[in-house]
Amino acid sequence: MHFSKGFFPLLLFLAAGALIGGILGQVMEGVNFVGLMPYLTQTFEIFDLKDIFLNLGIIQFHFGLRFAPNLISIAGILIAAWLYKKF
Repeated sequence: MHFSKGFFPLLLFLAAGALIGGILGQVMEGVNFVGLMPYLTQTFEIFDLKDIFLNLGIIQFHFGLRFAPNLISIAGILIAAWLYKKF
């Protein structure tokens, strides 16, 4: 399978790497591996856009965005970038 090298496929690769790494980090949170798991699964908040509320009368919007990856999800992003570059 060959993807054209562009911004959208790169964004999909990076998002998939972050998602898979984040899920692995949550699954491995309870595992005790030589005391490293608390450091690998600890989240680091990059930014937190608090809830924005917009009431337009007939429709209401609530929007918030938080990016707090753990080290395993950061490793997933790096691996996804490497795979994108390699293939």
